[in-house]
Amino acid sequence: MALAYIARNAIAVAESTVREDLALTKEQSGWLMSAFFFSYALCQIPMGQFGKTKGARRALPLFATAWSVATAIMAAATGLAGLVAARVAQGIAQAGLIPTSVLTVSKWFPNTGRAFATGALGSFMSVGGALGVWLTGTAIDPEEGWGWSWRFVFFVFALPGLLWAGGFWIWFRDGPREHKGVNNAEQILIAEGNANSSLPSEKTPEAGRSNIEEKEPVTKTPWLALAASPALWWICGQQVCRAAGYMFFTSWFATYLQETRGIGVAASGFLNMLPLLAVVIAGFVGGALSDWLLQRTGSLAVARKFMGGACLMTCAFLIFLAMTIDGALAAVLVISLGSFFAALAGPCAYTITIDMGGRNVAAVHATMNMMGNLGAWAFPIAVPWLLAKFGSWDAVLVVFGAIYIAGAVFWLLLRTDEDILGQSLRRNVRPAAD
Repeated sequence: MALAYIARNAIAVAESTVREDLALTKEQSGWLMSAFFFSYALCQIPMGQFGKTKGARRALPLFATAWSVATAIMAAATGLAGLVAARVAQGIAQAGLIPTSVLTVSKWFPNTGRAFATGALGSFMSVGGALGVWLTGTAIDPEEGWGWSWRFVFFVFALPGLLWAGGFWIWFRDGPREHKGVNNAEQILIAEGNANSSLPSEKTPEAGRSNIEEKEPVTKTPWLALAASPALWWICGQQVCRAAGYMFFTSWFATYLQETRGIGVAASGFLNMLPLLAVVIAGFVGGALSDWLLQRTGSLAVARKFMGGACLMTCAFLIFLAMTIDGALAAVLVISLGSFFAALAGPCAYTITIDMGGRNVAAVHATMNMMGNLGAWAFPIAVPWLLAKFGSWDAVLVVFGAIYIAGAVFWLLLRTDEDILGQSLRRNVRPAAD
């Protein structure tokens, strides 16, 4: 996750440099940054299914190799078309990364440890994101940094993923029983934890066994029933809002700081790193807190739904508060605190797809992530439009905060007393599919 986010987020700080070098407009830069998320969103389901059928040991190294090659192609691109094509290829290559990883968490962790594990995924996304923007800003700034060309930076960022792919394939195994480092007690803990899930539909011995199978059984995914479930709509809705909001930090935030606070590229890269570092801490804290709430209350509503909604609402308040602050560092610190609260809700979102997905975890998570990244794709395009329409970055921040309020509302609409298929408006589809 960290290496993937270094490769994909480097463009955020390099945007102004690349735009000047290639004589692009801000609108063209918006399309360039969004190109990744369009293919990333549309390929969530097919690449997630690929990861499900091939297994993480095969799929994740293939994904890493492909996104590394695409990053190297970005370094060699001579115009907008080549850069956009490489960003699209990056998006395709990384599309299956999170669904495959979340499915792996469902096999390797009992239900009371899943939020911490998925929180770690979210944390290391922002480890990579923070490193990417800081290293990029430091590397390309000719006055305060190393003065490297942006092309050389992208080429360097392509190398670690190739090394990781080889090491992961050698070390990892798809299921606990395949790995020589897992003892019998650990296998029993995982199986019993999954069998004791909070949802009635998973309180069966079969559910406990199926979650530690080394190979995912090939079954038809009940797409119509999933699409007809209001629960999936609300889960997808909060993800659209969270992803669109997070995207501001990895696209236009550095440019916003440069244009409104009068700071250089290197300084904007450092300040851009702060809200992303807040996400790193929040992923672990949010995962541990959500698991603790589930252990204490036994309630998915408390541990996932209400926690997620409250955190997003707090984030919106802090964004609006930051608009009233003049100092660059103080404003960024308040926004970073808002980023922290938004990220506390991340483990709730990832884990609810496991808690309520039943046998369709990969499909549910891929659908959620697809919708979220359509929001991430749209926001960088919307920023230049908002600037042209209202002539101020304040309009962008208002929309930024409103997005998180909408996400909180979607959380509060979610019912957690029944799994996603159980809430489907097309219940008759379920028996045939299962």
